[in-house]
Amino acid sequence: MAQIEIEYRALLTEDAYNALAKKLDGEAKDLGEDDKDVFFFIFPDKLLKVVNNMSAKSAKIVLKLNKIGVGSDFEEIEIPISQSDVDKSVRAFKAMGFTEVQQSFQKRHNYIYKDVELALKYSDNWGYHIELELLVDNVAKKDDADKQIYAVANELGLKIMTDEELAEFTKKIDAQHRAKRAK
Repeated sequence: MAQIEIEYRALLTEDAYNALAKKLDGEAKDLGEDDKDVFFFIFPDKLLKVVNNMSAKSAKIVLKLNKIGVGSDFEEIEIPISQSDVDKSVRAFKAMGFTEVQQSFQKRHNYIYKDVELALKYSDNWGYHIELELLVDNVAKKDDADKQIYAVANELGLKIMTDEELAEFTKKIDAQHRAKRAK
């Protein structure tokens, strides 16, 4: 069965992040910390990542079959690995020629609010932000998931980023990483 994430993002200021965390602590189901060290391998049309979940003491390789900024539905293929295999996996992908890699530590806290999974996050690349997500098993369920996510976003006062904004934002992050590597 397909696992398709319907996923949206909103950027936050530090003050908005702290206020939202306080609200969610009081009104949402707290799923706890979910800190991750992630290695992103960038492709023109998809995203491969090796994820070391520091909080859950687990790891996985994830292939998203489309790229951020190209729609909000992401079919994912996940392969669990041992945490001790994270570095080896990253080295193997680099050795295969996948050299467009970005490492990003993500400070995360997850919640469920009105059946929508929320990941309140901070990373050096994105700054303060939130992901709003629902999992569906069929892309035909996307419209209903979109409505549910947008209702929660509106209630929480969040401005969902458009595909164009996401594409521009990730393009900027990619360019910054390329410039750092070139030095």
